[in-house]
Amino acid sequence: SSQFSLEEIKAAVEEAENANLYVLAHAYLPKSISRALNCGVRSIEHGTLMDEETIELMKNRGTYYVPTISAGEFVADKALIDGYYPEVVRPKAKKIGPKIKETFKKVYDAGVPIAFGTDSGVSYHGKNAREFTYMVEAGMLPMEAIQSATKTASELLEINEFLGLIKINMLADIIAV
Repeated sequence: SSQFSLEEIKAAVEEAENANLYVLAHAYLPKSISRALNCGVRSIEHGTLMDEETIELMKNRGTYYVPTISAGEFVADKALIDGYYPEVVRPKAKKIGPKIKETFKKVYDAGVPIAFGTDSGVSYHGKNAREFTYMVEAGMLPMEAIQSATKTASELLEINEFLGLIKINMLADIIAV
């Protein structure tokens, strides 16, 4: 279910704008994602169960997608281990975890801007680079995956005037693979 009302999201976005900031939303269901998009959030993290209508809305609004495929893969893998999650959680984790990768493919094919993110804290720190592999497995070109963590992420965060590219007068932002 949606945890915030339309009014609460609008208020959060308005307050963020008053402080020259923006809102990034962790959202899973089409209703929650649409609600966040209609209130002006800048990006959707996870977007696990996004539908075609929501993807089109993201594209039309120029909203960024931060897929966190590694979080979904981690949750699905750990759901296979007896006792890792409470029994009430395991079926949902097994079913929902892999859906992020499926959603990623649809969002990518639609041309929505995608920024790199792992939601580490769900998965182990230090394993963040697996996100690149998962993005490529889901259809993204390797260079686009690297750019999602550099150029596109800096655009999302509005720090691309000094970060995200390798060129004179920019801060270093290099990923070696």
